[in-house]
Amino acid sequence: GFNRLVDREIDAANPRTAKREMPAGVLSPLAVWPFVILSALCLVFAAWKLNPLCLALSPVALFVVGGYSFTKRFTWASHLVLGLGLGLAPLGAWVAVTGRFDVVPVLLGLAVLSWVAGFDILYSCQDHEYDQGAGLHSIPVRFGLSGAMNLARVLHVATVGFMVCVGFAAMLGWIYFAGVAAITLLLLWEHRLVTPDDLTKVNMAFMTANSIISVAYFIFTLADLWLLSDA
Repeated sequence: GFNRLVDREIDAANPRTAKREMPAGVLSPLAVWPFVILSALCLVFAAWKLNPLCLALSPVALFVVGGYSFTKRFTWASHLVLGLGLGLAPLGAWVAVTGRFDVVPVLLGLAVLSWVAGFDILYSCQDHEYDQGAGLHSIPVRFGLSGAMNLARVLHVATVGFMVCVGFAAMLGWIYFAGVAAITLLLLWEHRLVTPDDLTKVNMAFMTANSIISVAYFIFTLADLWLLSDA
């Protein structure tokens, strides 16, 4: 909601996003602001009810997630900030349950960070020309479409590496690692869908492939914990 509020004028000028609810006039800022504020207050309240560490870190989470919306105005690393915002989710969940930090959720957070940043780079290739003309910053604008896709590949290699590290750190079994292998194949498929000369399948790479990856990772991890765990 906050991202849509901050970017509503940018979205209105971009043909790809001009039909979103706020640029199209379906929703007004006066309707969205209360929703955003109430959501933020609910987050802080929930954190307070969980444990003191969650409460102390709740402003950090809000700052990162909200601050991402401004980053495209001054840095091409905005994709990494988005990845950080989503990567905080597993770490936050761990702190919510245990009240402490640990290496496993940090590694999982890094896997999410690199995964999200990689596919967001692919997604932002659609707006390469518009962002360039509007003076906005992104990795496709800074490094070109070919360079951006190469960086996305590097990030997704890192994703697989971090997932492998999660498996060893959490002492997971063969089912988990079979899932990581399957996700590696899905990421390869995702990158075959998008080329500098053909962006017509970006939405399939962004939505379909990544939806399958997220669900597959959950199912394989859960299956490993249920079937192979001694606990």
